[in-house]
Amino acid sequence: MCKNILIIAMSLFLVIGCTKPAPKEHIELDSSHDKLIVGFSQIGAESAWRIFNSKSIQAAADKEGIQLLFSNAEQKQENQIKAIRSFIMYQVDVIVFVPIVQDGWDLVLKDAKDAGIPVIICDRKIVTEDESLYVGYIGTDSTEEGRNAARFLQKKYADADRLISILEIRGTDGSSASEGRMTGFHEIMDSDKKFSVVYSESGDFMRSRGKEMARNILEHNNKRLEINGTPIDVILSANDGMTLGFLEGLNDYGIKTGSGITVVTFDAQQEAIDRLIAGEINCVVECNPDLGCQVMSLVKKAAAREQVPRSTHVAERVFSEFDDLSDIAPRGY
Repeated sequence: MCKNILIIAMSLFLVIGCTKPAPKEHIELDSSHDKLIVGFSQIGAESAWRIFNSKSIQAAADKEGIQLLFSNAEQKQENQIKAIRSFIMYQVDVIVFVPIVQDGWDLVLKDAKDAGIPVIICDRKIVTEDESLYVGYIGTDSTEEGRNAARFLQKKYADADRLISILEIRGTDGSSASEGRMTGFHEIMDSDKKFSVVYSESGDFMRSRGKEMARNILEHNNKRLEINGTPIDVILSANDGMTLGFLEGLNDYGIKTGSGITVVTFDAQQEAIDRLIAGEINCVVECNPDLGCQVMSLVKKAAAREQVPRSTHVAERVFSEFDDLSDIAPRGY
C-alpha cells in the first residue's frame, strides 16, 4: 500500500477522533518513492503561543516536503496516547509529540520503539527510567527560565529593606514547563530571605483560569490583592495566558499593576510585550515557540538513523523594564 493512501486514511482517522477500531493487518510501506511521514501530537490550541508553535512545525514540514500527520490532543493525555498508537499503526517514519505531562508515556513509547519508529520529544520533557524510548528532546530550558525570573526580582528589589510577598500562578501540574520554571525560580528564591511566596495555585496555563483566580482571591480578601491580610508585591505567572487573564480580573476591580505590584510572566506573546511596554508588566521571560526548522532537521536525522542530540535548547532572551524595549521585533503570536 502506498503512503498516499495511508495519509488519507490516517487523516480521516484523526479527524473522526479515533472512534473506529484499528485494523489488525500489518501495513507494508514502499518508501522508495514517497516522502517522509511524521506523526505530530500537539497538546492543544490553548494560547497564541501554542498556535504559533503548531504553525511553525507545520510550515517547516511543508518547506522540507515532509508529510505531517497532525493531532490536537485538546489537553488530554489519553488523546495523545491514542494518537501515538495510531501513528505506530500507520508506520510513520518519525513521531514527534509535545507531552502534556511528564509521566505515563513508557508503554506507548515502548510500542513505538518495538515498531522501529524513532520518537522526538518537543517543547516539554518526560520522565522515564528508559531513556532509549526517545532519540532526543528539543525545546526551551524551562529551569533556566525560572532562574531568570528570580534574577530579575533580585535586581529590582536589591535595595528593599522589607519582606517581598509573592503570589505564584503555576502552570499545569505535572508538566515539565511549569515544574521546570518553578524549580529554577525556587532554586534561587528559597535561599533569599527577602522574598516569600505567600500563595501558590495552578492555572493550567489557561487564560480563563487566570481571570477566575484573580476574581476568587479578590472576592475572598475584601476586593484587595492580598492573602490573609498580607498585600501582594509580586505576581509570578508561569505563562502569558494566565498572566493576561489575571490582569483582566484585577482590572475588573480597578487594580493596576506595574508600579506598586510587580508582574513577571513567561512566553513573550505579543500582548504580554505590549503590556510590558505600557508599564503593566515588569518582566517577560521568553519561551521561544519557533521550533519548526530545528525539529524537521532532527526528524531527517532520526529517519536516516543518524545521531540525534539528546537535548537541544532553542535561543531565548529576557525582556524587562530595565531594557531598551524599542528594538523588539513583532512576535507573530
